[in-house]
Amino acid sequence: MSKIIDRNLVVGLDIGTSKISVAVGEITPDKKLSIVGVGNQPARGMDKGGVNDLNLVIQSIQRAVNEAELMADCNITSVYLGISGKHISCQNEQGMVPITDNEVIQEDVDNVIHTARSVPISAERRMLHVLPQEYSIDCQDGIKSPIGMSGVRMEAKVHIVTCANDMAKNIVKCVERCDLKADQLIFSALASSYSILTEDEKELGICVVDMGAGTIDISIFTGGALRHTAVIPVAGNQVTSDIAKIFRTPLSHAEDIKVQYACALRQMVSMEENIEVPSVGGRAARSMSRHTLAEVVEPRYQELFELIQEEVREAGLEDQIAAGYVLTGGTSKMEGVVEFAEEVFQMPVRVATPQDISGLHEYVNDPIYSTVVGLLHYGMQANEQHGNEIKTSEGVRSLGSRVVAWFKGEF
Repeated sequence: MSKIIDRNLVVGLDIGTSKISVAVGEITPDKKLSIVGVGNQPARGMDKGGVNDLNLVIQSIQRAVNEAELMADCNITSVYLGISGKHISCQNEQGMVPITDNEVIQEDVDNVIHTARSVPISAERRMLHVLPQEYSIDCQDGIKSPIGMSGVRMEAKVHIVTCANDMAKNIVKCVERCDLKADQLIFSALASSYSILTEDEKELGICVVDMGAGTIDISIFTGGALRHTAVIPVAGNQVTSDIAKIFRTPLSHAEDIKVQYACALRQMVSMEENIEVPSVGGRAARSMSRHTLAEVVEPRYQELFELIQEEVREAGLEDQIAAGYVLTGGTSKMEGVVEFAEEVFQMPVRVATPQDISGLHEYVNDPIYSTVVGLLHYGMQANEQHGNEIKTSEGVRSLGSRVVAWFKGEF
């Protein structure tokens, strides 16, 4: 494998319940993201975003990394790592500081964010992100960028995302056992938003719903800032399980049937269409109506959509997401999902694939890659903001240092 000299590379690693994805992106001279390598392997040893068999997860990560290294012709040494699971929680906080020199400088911004983040959290939890929402100077509210403005005191509102420390340690341990360094842990739905949302949607109000196999990750933006994050610990695997039980077919076949033939809305399926359903224990396959399959799938999708709607309502943000919902992730790909979701939410819905990429974009032009491509965008922005050039001689070096992360208000 050849060494990489002066290539601006960033690597994302998305460890999901059903699949592990690695993407290598090259930052071009005109600050665009070019996909140069992709690795994708079935995940073994994961359940609802958590590790339940360390060795199996390590093997799966290693295979996916090897695949991406081969395609990108590089030696991966560090990654931006996505994290999910029902242990993720969020809170909105605010802080206030006096302005030192009548005019806001970067140090004041850093200080006010540090004040806002200085809330007590239990020893079992770790801060993932501290994301500024808006600033106030004296009596002026809703300021996006306060540097250079005059005033006496400044307040900041921030969105804090935390996770269980043990869960984070386990997933980082898997990565380190593959001789990789985790540059930063990023909440999966936040990462997805980097690759699928437009600035207009964030400003108008949008709910990102990343529908995976084990979890549904939610992030809600209004006024250009993140307001709420949540994880629902039921998702696509529930649909597969329903098909397996009702059609009496093994889980692996149930997954294939779901992917190939299932529809989330029964009225979109013809009564005459039949499908072959494999049986268990060597029995002969049976012919079943595809309409019956839709009748099994539809109630489960209705339940998932109602859980999402309930989460948005409880956050008090249902009236503020004028741009509606953006669905992504493998479970969002089923026929009829958009039509059914619009029926339940009574709002515009679209299924999103990664945007603003070049290179091997056809490899990642699928909702299942939204998170891993979002991790690349996240890493690229971290690099741009802090002017940290990546010089790689032996492999892909770390993009941001811990000090940079501290100043940005994130770990």
